[in-house]
Amino acid sequence: MTTPFRYTQPLPRKAATGRVAEVYNQLALDFGIDEPPTFVVLSSAPELLAATWALMRESLIAGPGSRTGKELAAFGVSQANQCPFCVDAHTVLLHATGDHALAERLARGERPENEGHARVLEWGRRTCVPSPASKPYPFPREHAPGYIGTALAFHFINRIVSALLTENLMPANAQRLRVVRSLAGRSLSRTVRRPARPGTALALLDHAEPGEAPAWAGGTAVGPAYAALLRAAMAGADLLDADDQAVVLEKLWHWDGRHPGLGLEGFPDRRERPGARLALLAALAPYRITDEDVAAWRRPEHTDHCLVHLVAYGAFTAVDRIESALSRPTART
Repeated sequence: MTTPFRYTQPLPRKAATGRVAEVYNQLALDFGIDEPPTFVVLSSAPELLAATWALMRESLIAGPGSRTGKELAAFGVSQANQCPFCVDAHTVLLHATGDHALAERLARGERPENEGHARVLEWGRRTCVPSPASKPYPFPREHAPGYIGTALAFHFINRIVSALLTENLMPANAQRLRVVRSLAGRSLSRTVRRPARPGTALALLDHAEPGEAPAWAGGTAVGPAYAALLRAAMAGADLLDADDQAVVLEKLWHWDGRHPGLGLEGFPDRRERPGARLALLAALAPYRITDEDVAAWRRPEHTDHCLVHLVAYGAFTAVDRIESALSRPTART
């Protein structure tokens, strides 16, 4: 039986206990999907799963700003990161908001007719470049926690998906059919359009102080959710030695947002530094991770928990670079 999971074997929902089961319950209630692979793939690392869900929920679902606008931002981010799974998912979710014509324009590769929608979509795409090019914001200042949190959540989720899942949102790519997209969206419409109370996901986070919330979060629940994901993801650095960590951080310091060339120039050799290579691929080209890359690093002691944490560390190093640009105070009011 085929699964969407490339390198891990997550437990099914019925076998989940503790915090993982609690996350699954919130996913079913607030996201409308019982076992979305984007989150199930993180289930071997409960602290990562909870923080990823918290950031997405508190920004996209419960954060300030319209759901349609934030779905457009997430669509643009996913396009820029070359994540077809997430692009298709946000097309379906736009159907769920009731914006059927908009969803189908995007599915055809066309520009939104509404100029405000077009600006938000383009802003989402531009956030992949860690520079002031993502300014000014195409939304009011008070909506920044929702939009910025959504963009950063999907810069992380895109990388997890591209690294650890197959590209197919549905079996046989059924979501490529308009009628399937529309029906799937309509099945989620009641959940997507129902108001969500901010802060609910924070109860799932570690009791330890996650760290300082970023200023752009403005005191909303998005801030501690982002800080918790940063803390959980960066713990994966412990899977690399100091030299490998230095290689990863040096490469990220000079990253300009572009996708690497076919030759992956400047990436470590998988035989010499397999961990650093895997982390850097997760950061800059997760869709280029191969079976050979994973096999070169993975040893008997490297469980699914370890692999997920290493990929998450690489993914978040890129998110951290992007966040440092997005957080510069030049937002449009």
